[in-house]
Amino acid sequence: MRSLAHRPDGILLDNMPLTDLRQAAAMAAGEVTLEASGNVRLETIRDIAATGVDFISVGAITHSARRIDMGLDAA
Repeated sequence: MRSLAHRPDGILLDNMPLTDLRQAAAMAAGEVTLEASGNVRLETIRDIAATGVDFISVGAITHSARRIDMGLDAA
């Protein structure tokens, strides 16, 4: 990871297969915080966590939330 040469505080690993996440975690070796994101589901989160990343982002909270029709009428 060429990014490590710039000594960032963290790196976002977006939509990467598990093999690439494992490789990135090995390369970072605790030198930088890694966050995995993209295509995270309940069925995949345990395997993602096992790769060695520090954080996992789940977008389902925002893009899959149920909507309601709510209004505020002021008199």
